[in-house]
Amino acid sequence: MTKDMTKGSPIKLILSFSIPLLFGFLFQQFYNLMDTVIVGKFLGVDSLAAVGSTGSINFMIIGFCMGVCSGFSIPLSHKFGSGDFSGLRRFAANCMWLAIVFATIMTITTTLFCRTILEWMKTPEDIIKEAHAYIWVIFLGIPVTYLYNILSGIIRALGDSKTPVIFLVMSSFLNIGLDLLFILVFHKGVSGAAWATVISQGVSGICCLLYVKKKFEILRITKEEWKPDTEKMQILCGMGIPMGLQYSITAIGSVVLQTATNTLGSTAVASVTAAGKIGGFLACPFDAMGSTMATYGGQNVGAGKLERIGKGLKSCILLGAGYAILAFLFSLFFGRSLATLFVEREEVEILDNVKKFLILNTLFYFPLGLVNIIRFLIQGMGFPKFAILAGVFEMIARAMAGFLLVPVFGFTASCLGSPIAWIFADAFLIPAYFHVRKKLEMQFSQ
Repeated sequence: MTKDMTKGSPIKLILSFSIPLLFGFLFQQFYNLMDTVIVGKFLGVDSLAAVGSTGSINFMIIGFCMGVCSGFSIPLSHKFGSGDFSGLRRFAANCMWLAIVFATIMTITTTLFCRTILEWMKTPEDIIKEAHAYIWVIFLGIPVTYLYNILSGIIRALGDSKTPVIFLVMSSFLNIGLDLLFILVFHKGVSGAAWATVISQGVSGICCLLYVKKKFEILRITKEEWKPDTEKMQILCGMGIPMGLQYSITAIGSVVLQTATNTLGSTAVASVTAAGKIGGFLACPFDAMGSTMATYGGQNVGAGKLERIGKGLKSCILLGAGYAILAFLFSLFFGRSLATLFVEREEVEILDNVKKFLILNTLFYFPLGLVNIIRFLIQGMGFPKFAILAGVFEMIARAMAGFLLVPVFGFTASCLGSPIAWIFADAFLIPAYFHVRKKLEMQFSQ
């Protein structure tokens, strides 16, 4: 069930590895999308805006969890690439110990202060109660977020990108069913949608756990290997925390931009919510490419095959460029129609806003592709701190858009906040890649 990415055609390996990941991301976005569709259709525009107003803080906290788990998987991919299976198991065990600690601290902290955070973000008074009801449950589910992402990261580090997708598909359909049950039958409102998300992700995490125990012989951890190892925890934190901070720092800019958008009123918030959900769906191929390049880079660095990294990068960039064109054309012709998934056709202003948002974002999808491909490749090569710096550039750009542009240009500036951030990040990441590549060449030549 493992895949060695140190041999064979880079483009074939990237495609075969990324396609299952793509379906995984699509289904993950699908049930997030369905959450929003069901909320918008059955609970109304205000509830839609309430869920949407939590998007940036949700990204900040849950993104940190996902980033940490992604970083934790990098030493495992290095050990797998080098054939050190005992070291791989020890790292896997320490991943689990750290996940327990991180999940406990974050769950307690976020559930205690989430109302205060929403107030800081100037969440409109007419939606803050529902916003709190939704995000509190999401934060309560942080342990299952860690469970799924840690285990799926370990599975992918060993070259198996298909199995986590299967579990995501299962949880996606479960999530939709639970959405309808909690909202239409039990009348739990937006909190019902949140519980549906948490429960379904918990099921996918348990499935990953059972699969690892049953299928991966090289992950049969002994009692001795289960012992906490300070040195390995330091290595894992050195990879995981920077990647987690990358998401969180990036999200700080998103919080500023969201705060500025909140001042434009519930209609603008609802528009950004709907467009953001569609945009997240359209961006899935770039997420898949990024995760693929992290594993590809990690395994090839572990095997000492630097010459393959440049070939893989070029192949992935070409794939990203082709998709960026398709995404723009899709938004241009179908953007307004997609918005009717969330609101009725009578909501003309929201429909027009969603189309505008999607067109302006997908117009800059090539820079977004470069951000994901290069950033994750650098992380996989063992330099996660560069991801933090790239996140700083994104944060600055979104904060500038929120503070300076939204008060002047209104909704248009909200649409352009992310594209500006992608361009800023690329300005750092492209030279950073060549620096990292040169540094590794010097290390390997010694």
